[in-house]
Amino acid sequence: MRAYFLAIMIVATLGQSNAQIVYEPLHSDVYDFMERLSQQGHFDYNDLFKPLARIYLAEKLEILQSKQELLTPLEQQELAWYRREFYHEIELLNQKYPEEREVSVAWKATTSRRRMVSYRDSLFIVNANPIYGVSRGQNDGESENHRWNGVNIFGYLAGRLGYSFDFRDNREEGVNTDVTKTFTPETGVVPQIYPESNAFEYSEAHSNIAVNWRWGSASVGKDFMNWGYGKNGQVVLSQKAPSFPFVRLDIYPADWLHFSYFHGWLESEVVDSTAIYRLPDGRDRIIYREKYIASHTLTLRPIRGLYFSIGESIVYTDQFEFAYLNPLSFFRLIDHYLSRPNNTAGNNAQLFAAISSRNHIRNTHLYTEIFIDDLSIPNIFNKDKQTNFFGWTNGVSFTNLPLQNLTTTLEYTRINPFVYRHFTDSQTYQSSGYNLGHWMNGNGDQLFAMLNYRILRGLETSVWGRKIRRGDEGTRQQQYTLPHPGFLFGLRRNASEIGWKVRYQITYDLAVRAQLQMFSNSFEQEDGQFLDSDRSEFMISLYYGL
Repeated sequence: MRAYFLAIMIVATLGQSNAQIVYEPLHSDVYDFMERLSQQGHFDYNDLFKPLARIYLAEKLEILQSKQELLTPLEQQELAWYRREFYHEIELLNQKYPEEREVSVAWKATTSRRRMVSYRDSLFIVNANPIYGVSRGQNDGESENHRWNGVNIFGYLAGRLGYSFDFRDNREEGVNTDVTKTFTPETGVVPQIYPESNAFEYSEAHSNIAVNWRWGSASVGKDFMNWGYGKNGQVVLSQKAPSFPFVRLDIYPADWLHFSYFHGWLESEVVDSTAIYRLPDGRDRIIYREKYIASHTLTLRPIRGLYFSIGESIVYTDQFEFAYLNPLSFFRLIDHYLSRPNNTAGNNAQLFAAISSRNHIRNTHLYTEIFIDDLSIPNIFNKDKQTNFFGWTNGVSFTNLPLQNLTTTLEYTRINPFVYRHFTDSQTYQSSGYNLGHWMNGNGDQLFAMLNYRILRGLETSVWGRKIRRGDEGTRQQQYTLPHPGFLFGLRRNASEIGWKVRYQITYDLAVRAQLQMFSNSFEQEDGQFLDSDRSEFMISLYYGL
């Protein structure tokens, strides 16, 4: 962790630049708004690697402000709504810094939108809101409850540093609550379980300190990071695993070129047996193996609306390597150097790529992303010698077609057997026991469709469905014995889901949501028969602070 604190000092030093940056949380609905408007061709939008900076989103809002006549009436209302949310950033874009103190509380709004606490002067800006939510309903006929509370704080300091902090404490209870959250898009948790009350608790904390300058930005923090365009999971980097600490660097020397890099500290959940020692009370002190990830991506925009991205990452363990702090290094070659070259001394490297096309077909977003965990180019067409472990997503989204304010999404995802796995348990593509990539895991595919219709500003409804086929996880011996088992080998699991949701954002921080989901699962038995099970879940949620 000494390297992590060194990175904090570096960002603080870079903070001497006259700029500031705060990242918008991934759950913000401004991302959906930006996606819809960008695929109509109103502006170029690079959202491969998120979260994005609020100042970047404010730039897009300013572009839309100059094109209001091209927007639908509802989109114009939404634009006005988000301009109030990003008021501070729009002022910073226009180099307008407050000369006098301005204080706002919930019952007294400034020209920006209301927050519980808002203070701003020429040196310091802070915005703070409490968080509270409750969700109640039925899961397979049994009562299920979820409550959460916390605080969200963000702001800017001295025109140089941006900062953010978000803390949420959660409690879920009910006979049928999913403690492990494995076969679901929901973020995995590390719970404290109370069996006597069918309840478990867990906490989430995200923070960032960041700075930007004319051609780049740098940050240190603990947060989620998404790599990809998928709407129902990303094969490269998703929100499935709990957030982890990182240092991040973004370079954009031209409007057609973007380079991103991060180094993260993961949780291996693998005990270092050599480091166990006895405590005075007789218990053993347990130490986990150190685990890290380094990743970089190059994105090119040859023409308006078209983005090509290629990237590489490496998961390594046991000790921190300064060599992976070099953003321009080829990680796979560094691994070859460090392993000298002994495979069992090496680490777990990955390659990935993506293509995004917006509005080349009217109001349409076409995208594909691929994750390569292992590749044997000489044997790519030889089934008996293939070691090609990869997964991909192909997707298309239409907006305002055939109806205004309607968005349709179709996606197909396939993940081959043994993707995300590794012969060294501590070097799997995981953190805290959850995949860093797609939540479905390997040896399966999924077809996903969703319709979203916005009725009024803040009021929207969605229907969706997914169909999943999945085979066995397989054994380590099968993974490293040629030829490999075929796609969907082993006992099959077929799963489907139909869902409906309606949500109304009453104010910037207060919202209500109703959601119905119906699940169907079919498990193949040893005799070839299938055992079927069905369940439904209905929840109503009211939350403040979003």
